[in-house]
Amino acid sequence: MNTSLYVTPVAPVALPEPNPARDSVELLRQILHIQQEQLHLMKMQMSAQDHAARSRAFLQRWQAEYPELSSGCRQALPLLERAYVHLLREMTERLNQLEPDEVCDDFWLGEFLDRYGMRLSQLGNILSQLAPLAEAAAATEAGNNS
Repeated sequence: MNTSLYVTPVAPVALPEPNPARDSVELLRQILHIQQEQLHLMKMQMSAQDHAARSRAFLQRWQAEYPELSSGCRQALPLLERAYVHLLREMTERLNQLEPDEVCDDFWLGEFLDRYGMRLSQLGNILSQLAPLAEAAAATEAGNNS
């Protein structure tokens, strides 16, 4: 049994003609959209990292209830810095008087940390909280005087 097999040619599929102008415009739109998103994210990051603005906002928020807070922070900062520097100087002088073998002694290390560790840590923490408030207060007062 022999049968003939007839194959008809496939109709050509019409592909849309490429339009480089339309493709370029769409690509430029996508680039613009991505750049706008990046700009928005950068602005959010900058505002999150603006410690001075947060400190100014904090002081302004409590200005009515605590009107002397700004000037109090400005006045207290140099005193705390002086105490911190004094403690650092005392600690470094004590360390420089020691022999290298004395530093490795467990008893000495415990005594050293008891004497300087907690005080330096706490003073440093207080300074890191107070300094931005004092700087914001000074900037606000400088802006009001101008």
